[in-house]
Amino acid sequence: MNTLQEVIQIAKQTIEIQSAAILNLSNYIDDDFALAVDYIYKSKGRVIITGVGKSALIANKIVATLNSTGTPAVFMHAADAIHGDLGTIQQDDTVICISKSGNTPEIKVLVPLIKNGSNKLIAITANKNSFLANQSNFILNAYVEKEACPNNLAPTTSTTAQLVIGDALAICLLKMRGFSAQDFAKYHPGGALGKKLYLRVSDIVHANLKPQVQEETDVKKVIVEISEKLLGVTAVTENDKIIGIITDGDIRRMLNKHDNIANLKAKDIMSYNPKKIDSSALAVDALEIMENNSITQLLVEENGKFAGVIHLHDLIKEGIL
Repeated sequence: MNTLQEVIQIAKQTIEIQSAAILNLSNYIDDDFALAVDYIYKSKGRVIITGVGKSALIANKIVATLNSTGTPAVFMHAADAIHGDLGTIQQDDTVICISKSGNTPEIKVLVPLIKNGSNKLIAITANKNSFLANQSNFILNAYVEKEACPNNLAPTTSTTAQLVIGDALAICLLKMRGFSAQDFAKYHPGGALGKKLYLRVSDIVHANLKPQVQEETDVKKVIVEISEKLLGVTAVTENDKIIGIITDGDIRRMLNKHDNIANLKAKDIMSYNPKKIDSSALAVDALEIMENNSITQLLVEENGKFAGVIHLHDLIKEGIL
């Protein structure tokens, strides 16, 4: 059995082999790569990506990346294609075929069927002299010197290389399409990344209670307001405009300072010019204000009037933090 140090060394060697191979891929980015990207960009159809074995798994991931960055893509398993799924390919679609050797039996059957149509074929392969490469309109070279597997058999470095080529393709298309952060949010509305790009303060604040007092409000009523509204804070307003804030920290300091609070008013313990944010702002902007000022609550304005309070816990619940 390998020792802990031997395991660590094997892991490091695996990473080093793959990182060296990935770095070397930049030497193979040529005119064919640029022409393939340009063709897909100008195409009216989708990108159909196919492969078998581990290459099929990589194809699925590249499809997901393209779809999430503005390039419509569909996965088609090479083996299933010759049993009916070939109908997935439409007239204006571009086909990308992934195969390390470019000479597998499934590829040799599938490629001529694709070529019977008018669709352009792009190869992602480690063998530029393969059947697949010779039949393709564009060749994306994913050559690797060896697999990370000590027997040079298990697809490891080669599939990583295929994935990186796919990512490079997707990012080039993203840049050419001018795909923005707002576009990204449209495709990722349910995830934390998407929420950072579209979730606004107004989407959160109205779910909270609205603690609010005036300058002349008795301190006892202020304490009750903070306690009942469960946000550890209350706004001090005048004609619904924010003029100050009282936090539970202010209450504690007041109790330490005064033995008799019967005659105290909100104006006696409030802080003026509190940090606040407009309801139309992004929730992530609220988080930035809180972090920069070491606070956990932020008063919210809407059309210049007090709209409520947003709490750090709200942002954590939404997955923003």
